[in-house]
Amino acid sequence: MSTTASAPATTTPSVPATSTAKGTASLVLGICSVFAGWTFFAPVIGLILGIVSLRGEPRARTQAAWGIALNAIAMSIWIIVTILALTFGWIAATSSMFGQ
Repeated sequence: MSTTASAPATTTPSVPATSTAKGTASLVLGICSVFAGWTFFAPVIGLILGIVSLRGEPRARTQAAWGIALNAIAMSIWIIVTILALTFGWIAATSSMFGQ
């Protein structure tokens, strides 16, 4: 009689991603962009991180959504300010050219 002991089959359960780093980074960049006046690169990076976090980090959905919203607000504020500055600069330049 032969007895062979076989090792029990061990399976590792798939663990869902628990990291919220990208969502948190998006939220922090959004807050800093709106309140500290960070202009272009921080909101763009925050938007990218927020979108990636929405798809890959289910526990960070709220942080990512707020990060996306704040970064979009910051970008739109700076785009409007830039358009207004260019418009008023153009008006000032053309009015001084024609002596008005």
